[in-house]
Order: sequence, then C-alpha cells, then structure tokens
Amino acid sequence: MMRCAAALCPVYPELNRDLIMTGILFHDCGKLWENSYPEDGFAQIHSIHGEMLGHIPLGIELVNKLWNDLLARPEAEEWIAHKPSAEMTRLHLLHLIGSHHGQYEFGSPVLPRTPEAFALHYIDNLDAKLEMIRDAYAQSKEIAPGIYDRVFPLPTNLVRPLANFVPPILLAKEDEPSELV
Repeated sequence: MMRCAAALCPVYPELNRDLIMTGILFHDCGKLWENSYPEDGFAQIHSIHGEMLGHIPLGIELVNKLWNDLLARPEAEEWIAHKPSAEMTRLHLLHLIGSHHGQYEFGSPVLPRTPEAFALHYIDNLDAKLEMIRDAYAQSKEIAPGIYDRVFPLPTNLVRPLANFVPPILLAKEDEPSELV
C-alpha cells in the first residue's frame, strides 16, 4: 500500500504524502487488539475487544494514546510552532483511520472527507481485491479453458489474465543460443 501511495503522490500533488503514508501505516493498527494470534499459527480469531469495538475504534484509541504520550514529552514543546498544528495533524490522521472502509455499511464511523482519506480507502480496497484475486487463482480449479471457478467473496468466475507484452525482437533473442565466455 505504501508503494502504491508513493507512486500516486507525484501524480496527485495535492495529496499530503506524509499524512497518507502515516495513515497507511496506522489504518489497521487496531487489528492487533481486534484479533488474537495463537502461538501455533496465524488465525484471525476475534478477541472480546474486537467483538465489542472493532479495529477502527481500537485504532483510533491507540493512535490517540500514542499521540498524547508523545505530546507529554519535553521535546514536544518545539512542535507547537509547526504548521500544520499537531492538533490538526492528529485530527486528520484519526479521520484516515476512521474512514478507511469508505462506507458506513462496511464499518466506517465516518465517510472519507479529504483527498488523503479517499486515496487511502481506494488504495486499501485495491490492495485487498488484488490479494483476493491472487489467492483465487492459486486455489480455484479451471472449469473450462481459461475460466476458473468462483472463489468467495469475489462476485464472478475469473478468466486467465492476459500475459504481459513481449516485443518480437526480445522473443527472438531469447530463442538464440547464448555464447559462453
């Protein structure tokens, strides 16, 4: 997700790169408390905190705690003169965490309202969808030439993707025997 945002920021210079990168880093941090991670493997089994609150409120709470702990340190006094202010930066970061699912019905307590919030939502969504597609190709069976069985939660069967273009000149060179030196 960070590589995607880093590629988008030069294309959309109105995006605050520092803010969106920080938002990507922290947007799912509440999952550390939402899920339990057994010693014998990785399974996203919800904890009582996850069941009762969910990762978005837990993430907002965590970032608020970290932010307030940092502001309580003596070196934070020099941050008062920084623009944008620490309070506005905190508020925008919390908004990224709160709105990253993009819709109320998907668990966001607030809808995206800034360019960075929209970008984070779509980057997160794209990342999730492409991971689902990658997994679907790996686990589904071919039900007809080039057509793969549907894997939930994807809405349809997948079709074999088009191979990357290789110019004919490169294909010819690959077929030629290489010289040993």
